[in-house]
Amino acid sequence: MKYTTGLSLIALMTMAMAGSVVAQNAPPPNMPVFPPQTAEEKAKSDADQAAYAKAPDTEGTGAYPAMKEQDSSLPNHVVYRPKDLSKVASGTLGIVAWGNGACSADGAGSRLHLAELASYGYVVIAPGGIYSGPGSTPEPKRPEGAAPGTATTGADVKAGLEWALAENARSGSPYFGKIDPAKIAVSGFSCGGIQALGLAGDPRVKAVIIDNSGTFPDGNNFLSALNVTKATLKTLHTPILYILGGPKDIAYKNGMDDFEHINHVPVMVANNSASHGGDFLRPNGGPSAKVAVQWLEWQLRGDKTAETYFVGEACGLCTDKEWTIQRKNFPTAK
Repeated sequence: MKYTTGLSLIALMTMAMAGSVVAQNAPPPNMPVFPPQTAEEKAKSDADQAAYAKAPDTEGTGAYPAMKEQDSSLPNHVVYRPKDLSKVASGTLGIVAWGNGACSADGAGSRLHLAELASYGYVVIAPGGIYSGPGSTPEPKRPEGAAPGTATTGADVKAGLEWALAENARSGSPYFGKIDPAKIAVSGFSCGGIQALGLAGDPRVKAVIIDNSGTFPDGNNFLSALNVTKATLKTLHTPILYILGGPKDIAYKNGMDDFEHINHVPVMVANNSASHGGDFLRPNGGPSAKVAVQWLEWQLRGDKTAETYFVGEACGLCTDKEWTIQRKNFPTAK
């Protein structure tokens, strides 16, 4: 997400889900759109975006206060990690490879959410630069005549994962021996969620979280350049969590349709009323980041307390009035 362009959140997220089609000004039939905003709703949206752009970076609520940085050994990426790696025990850091909203080149667009994840002992890597919020620089212009489309690719997201694993093995790296290669997750927001789905079949991936996203119906893939379709869902080999913003979320129908199509692995969809990405504007990523952390802790670390957040009739999300959930192929409470 970018908030420096003057575009409204609605326009940005329409671009996120429509990809190059928007750039070509040729919307296909049945293109998903937001319901019209009232003047009051638009004013609130604009105010929320302005406040988010000016908000300071946060360190998250976990045991490891987090930071964001750009590492010279990883061009065109932003890394979120515990500030003091000396306090992290060897072999305990997990990895989250992240896809940006709108598949944009702004690796700071979801900075509060990503710092929250990092504060629980994860290295989170997003493609792009710091083009919004504190420490931002102007985003480079696309070359004149460049083909329209997304600014980052699934390969860019994967590059972050490969870098983290290489740093874990490199003597002299601050990450040397700190990462557990068995604790790898992919995640992403909107268009970036589709990038994450494209990587979810990698056998090294052990957890998947898709935020405000879902594959398009067959024959209506507006992000065909990503080469991710309903058939991609069959490559899933781990449990998967969808976090959606309810019926007003532009990705709601696609995400819910993914849920219906996934029948071979455990799948949960959790909906709140944040619409398309509203939680990303909230301190520490709002309730959605809290849910994402619990999923990572359960799936990657086998945390029993985190498990009760998702499993059983009285699970934490089941009894939280802010959320509605659906599950399939899920374990039962012990």
